[in-house]
Amino acid sequence: MQEGTVLEMRGIHKSFPGVHALQGVQFTLRKGEIHALMGENGAGKSTLIKVLTGVYSKDEGTIMLEGHPGEVTIKSPQDAQNAGISTVYQEITLCPNLSVAENMFIGRATSGKFQNWKEMNKAADKLLKNLDIPAQATKQLGNYSIAVQQMVAIARAVDLDCKVLILDEPTSSLDEQEVEKLFKLMRDLKSRGVGIIFVTHFLDQVYAVSDRITVLRDGKFIGEYTVAELPRLKLVSTMLGKEMDDMADIKEDKNAVSQKDEIPVLEASNLQSTSGIKPFDFYINKGEVNGFTGLLGSGRSECVRALFGADKTLGGVIKIEGKRIKIAAPIDAMKRGIAYLPEDRKNDGIIGDLSVKDNIIIALQVLEGFFKPLSEKEKNKFAEEYIKLLDIKTASPETPIKSLSGGNQQKCILARWLLTHPNYLILDEPTRGIDVGTKVDIQKLVLKLASEGMSITFISSEQDEMIRTCSRLIVMRDGRVVGELTGDDISQSKIMSTIAGE
Repeated sequence: MQEGTVLEMRGIHKSFPGVHALQGVQFTLRKGEIHALMGENGAGKSTLIKVLTGVYSKDEGTIMLEGHPGEVTIKSPQDAQNAGISTVYQEITLCPNLSVAENMFIGRATSGKFQNWKEMNKAADKLLKNLDIPAQATKQLGNYSIAVQQMVAIARAVDLDCKVLILDEPTSSLDEQEVEKLFKLMRDLKSRGVGIIFVTHFLDQVYAVSDRITVLRDGKFIGEYTVAELPRLKLVSTMLGKEMDDMADIKEDKNAVSQKDEIPVLEASNLQSTSGIKPFDFYINKGEVNGFTGLLGSGRSECVRALFGADKTLGGVIKIEGKRIKIAAPIDAMKRGIAYLPEDRKNDGIIGDLSVKDNIIIALQVLEGFFKPLSEKEKNKFAEEYIKLLDIKTASPETPIKSLSGGNQQKCILARWLLTHPNYLILDEPTRGIDVGTKVDIQKLVLKLASEGMSITFISSEQDEMIRTCSRLIVMRDGRVVGELTGDDISQSKIMSTIAGE
């Protein structure tokens, strides 16, 4: 290892059945630096962190740590902790019903009646003061904000004499003031020689606090850069694998042309929700296909969840055809002719143990009311109609939906919402994880529905799909709307430069 280096990972491979998740990845962390680990969803960031912390065993490669001669073997999270590697995750893993001190020393202090509580509280207060964390040892952790709880988790990690501190999406639930407090603590730890691996999707935060950036893509090491040599636009193109000079704008006719009504089908002003997005304005016309675009974590899904009532709104106004309405829950949106295919198909979409037929008719049944059950004849008719319409590959309508392929599950959820005959359809990642043929089918269907007058918001991580499908794009970055593109401006280069803020 080079002098000043605290961690070296070389040639790391990790495979799962059918997936080569890491392919010869390398990562180097120096003492007293904040090193951002960047990449889109599926790039391999989480897998690499889990290999480093002993959650996964690597297939090949070497890990070396300062103070350990030769290669280090890490078989468990406890091994990682003993070696000086600590992790603070996005979701707080402490106990909010215990005191701050108990959380800091849990698993390490003597338990029972011989516990020296006074000494423990004294040690906790000293560490909290040393790190300038606004918390008291004897107070219950749950009384503090998420930001302070994150800091307590970091204090625990530091007290474990960590040399490598991994912060995995630590700012996702924090507001701007809380983020700055966390950054202050990170800079303090950096000055004390701790090496910090910072995993985040927020570009602004990367440039605010990081010294170097390592980019992964599709399980491969793409490069290691200083922040100065990797401007935002270059970072975006490196993460996506799209070099600016090589980007050919996709010019495809969009069959669905927005009908320029004076009154939008739906509009929102100053809308804000509990998911952390900043207040935004939105509208969609009849027969229009628009979309939210941005990197993963930019706030795309949170915006449409606010429109559908899936997340609680904190303020703002929603109007349908010019009339102000209140959407407090998804059922309110459904009754107003809004349908939503969620990003997470398995958790928020399909009901795995139910049949294809029952998954297709359930939204319509909710609208009808469970005291007005659809007859078996109606259920069979609707299911067979949409199985045929969307070419859903299933042995029969009675087949459990969990036994279908991902693409066919997606078609079933789409059928569910089409059966309600919505005026406005929100599709969040409708083509993720499905084969190319099915992707094309869904894109063609979107344009066909729009040409018939349906308004559609389309979200996809694949920008080529957005360019082919949408006539207007709303660009997101770090929870904010940062631009809107129409016409010839809907291109790979323009999307990326808007995301990067250049």
